[in-house]
Amino acid sequence: MNTELTRRHFLRSTTSLIALPALESIGFKAFAAPKVATPPKRVVFLGFGWGVTNETWFPDAKKSGAAWELSEGLKPLARHQKDITIVQGCSNKFANEAHWGSTFWLTGANRYAEPGQSFHNSISADQVAAAHLGKDTRFGSIQLNTPDVANSGHGPGLSMAWDLRGKPMAGLENPVAAFHRLFSNETTPLSERQAMLAQKRSVLDAVLTDASDLQRGLTKTDTDKLDEYFQSIRDIEVRLGKDEQWLSVPKTKPPISKPKEGLAGKEEIKVMYDLIVAALQTDSTRVLTYRQPVGTLLQSLDLKVAPHDMSHYSTGPRMEASQKRDATQSELFAGLIDKLKATKEADGRSLFDNTCLAYGSNIRSIHFLDNCPTLLTGGAASIKLGHHLVLPKDTPLCNVWLTMLHGLSIPAERHGDSTGVVKELVA
Repeated sequence: MNTELTRRHFLRSTTSLIALPALESIGFKAFAAPKVATPPKRVVFLGFGWGVTNETWFPDAKKSGAAWELSEGLKPLARHQKDITIVQGCSNKFANEAHWGSTFWLTGANRYAEPGQSFHNSISADQVAAAHLGKDTRFGSIQLNTPDVANSGHGPGLSMAWDLRGKPMAGLENPVAAFHRLFSNETTPLSERQAMLAQKRSVLDAVLTDASDLQRGLTKTDTDKLDEYFQSIRDIEVRLGKDEQWLSVPKTKPPISKPKEGLAGKEEIKVMYDLIVAALQTDSTRVLTYRQPVGTLLQSLDLKVAPHDMSHYSTGPRMEASQKRDATQSELFAGLIDKLKATKEADGRSLFDNTCLAYGSNIRSIHFLDNCPTLLTGGAASIKLGHHLVLPKDTPLCNVWLTMLHGLSIPAERHGDSTGVVKELVA
């Protein structure tokens, strides 16, 4: 304390002397309350295959706006109704595969966009967000996956994430792998890890030199292929730079216990949701995707209907299985929202207030690719919550993603096949 005390710094009476609080202006800077940093924004995309039960998942389209009623499939979310928004009428206009629930869900790409190729994809919305939100975290993004892809109606890909070149990004296929990736520290000595990174950089330099020598005399097709190759090398260099940045920084102590081995279905989803909360809470990453299981979920609910058959439901056991699946997914999602709301940030708000979540599928039901089920929640993206929005038929789903990106202060001009933001969704 540098300021000389005077009698004015005390309150006196005939019987007592009371010191004033430690005031920064009279030299108590070291003891002043610290300024609380503004918590970062986060975004999470949760996708599932096979769609939903058309008759009982969507709210009544005639009751839109704030005075809407929860459908049967969304009833488990009743306690969060004022914080969720359902968007109807959206689709990806290029979607043409009946059971690819997530391949183009976040990209809106035309699979035939490249002449002579039968498959093409573009960057997914989560990776657009990661380029802005993931700069200061150990992991620019985390992709969670399930080994039950074939029975879960997801289609090609290694996760729901696709990079800038439209190449698939690998996902963590079980809770144990995700836990270790997020929270387990390396056992290899720092010097050895530094040497390994240096060796990788040396190999990249040699490869780039050799590849550059090949450029002379190539056809345009070969030049394009080589450019793509160079881009992949640059992507590796970026990842190596990120690894170097965090090489000597220990991972954050996990706020949850290590998951059990062999979890599947309902328990797998529940624990993955716990890991999502833990990853956001520790600021290990600010961008996550989770390509969820459906086949093992049905098994864990003791439903004997095959996932594909369930998606082609008619009145009876198949439809009942589909409705049970819907209700369970909503119940699990409600639990995730509970945890996000219960986790407090440094500024007193909840993790929910600083996170934006999108939940849905690229398929409505059966073989229908219009009116993709879309649920939005969380307070980070400046979007209107507690509403049921019925947009014109075949509104680009990418308009919703573009609106979310703008709401997260990400200056994207467009995304996928977007035609503009959804004005009705802007808070």
